[in-house]
Amino acid sequence: MSSPDHDASSPGEGHGDGGLPGGTCASPLYGVPDGAAITARTDAYFNRTREIVSHFGDCTVTYALFLRRPVVSAPRLMTDWLMQAARARGSAVTCDVIFPEGTWVGAGEPLAYVTGSFAHLADLETLLLQQLGPVCVAAHNAYQMALALPNVRFMAMEARHCAGYEMQVQMAYGASVGSRAAQAEGALGFIGGANDATAPYFDTAFGLGTMPHALIGYAGSTLRAAEMFHTVYPDSDLVVLVDYFGRELTDALEVCRRFPDLAAAGRLSVRLDTHGGRFLEGLDPQGSYAALERNTPGTIRRYRSDKELRYLVGTGVSAAAIWRMREVLDAAGFPHVRIVASSGFSVEKCLSMADAHAPVDVIGTGSFIPDRWSETYATADIVAYDGEPRVKVGREFLLRHARGRDTVRHS
Repeated sequence: MSSPDHDASSPGEGHGDGGLPGGTCASPLYGVPDGAAITARTDAYFNRTREIVSHFGDCTVTYALFLRRPVVSAPRLMTDWLMQAARARGSAVTCDVIFPEGTWVGAGEPLAYVTGSFAHLADLETLLLQQLGPVCVAAHNAYQMALALPNVRFMAMEARHCAGYEMQVQMAYGASVGSRAAQAEGALGFIGGANDATAPYFDTAFGLGTMPHALIGYAGSTLRAAEMFHTVYPDSDLVVLVDYFGRELTDALEVCRRFPDLAAAGRLSVRLDTHGGRFLEGLDPQGSYAALERNTPGTIRRYRSDKELRYLVGTGVSAAAIWRMREVLDAAGFPHVRIVASSGFSVEKCLSMADAHAPVDVIGTGSFIPDRWSETYATADIVAYDGEPRVKVGREFLLRHARGRDTVRHS
């Protein structure tokens, strides 16, 4: 994690309107490409459909957009792009969003209806669907993660796992939508992202974080890396990675003793990112079971799947590892030092951490990225031609929804 001014243990400053209610959320990357680029990027049969319709006579159509799995509605990237495309073409388009942003959508339920010229909409379907499905699934995952651990702050670290900046925008925006939905239910949710480009989606001015493993390798010791960071950024809170040398407990205490004022003020955090090939310093299977039994009796005694057991007492950043770090910090007189955890914090891992009451303060994660990409496929079907309801057999359910509550228009 890297940032000049912010860390993962506290919210950043408000900035901009990107992704916030009432503001535009479109990234510059989502500027509408020219006609030749749209033709090149869309499916050939949609291009041919546009040509055929233009030849035989245009009509007004209504598309229903939906996904085959439950999601959280996050259509703003898609609707903003659509309105830009309509303006560029001088075409009147109406987009009725049935499920307002941040609300739950059942499998197969139409999320939005788009009405306009068939000739002007036909070749946009591919690009519209690309900007809808993945975002809604990411929003659903982030929502579930934040609700699973309502008293934990999350930081979005999706960028390194994305296939380019366009995907990064989609994933970060989806996480911000899911986070706001969870925050409306009392969760702390996501306080920011790992870089400046998507920070406005979380109402922050900058990316969050302090140091990567590479800086510790450069410094030669965890303590020296902390000293270097503090020298250059003395006003920033300090989040120190402690797993580089496999001495998580030893190095954490060494840094705390070097910076007692920061530790006492709650401005020092230790970040656990122990990889799955080993246990936290001093732990083994027996020690991991014992750590949970001391702190959350009964958690380990309930039936567990192999994956749940790994999250609780296995290698890497387990619930037992987090509890052990908390024990050691408290015993050494550092109760205000926070614990930041990262490494594979999916919805399932968050649920296991909640069951173990793991004393984690902040989680850095990109695991809201959909695990199975096939679940992100959005679909569009035309359900009306010149106002006459008509849809292919088997999709009649798309006709049964009332009109939407949020309407976006361009004339």
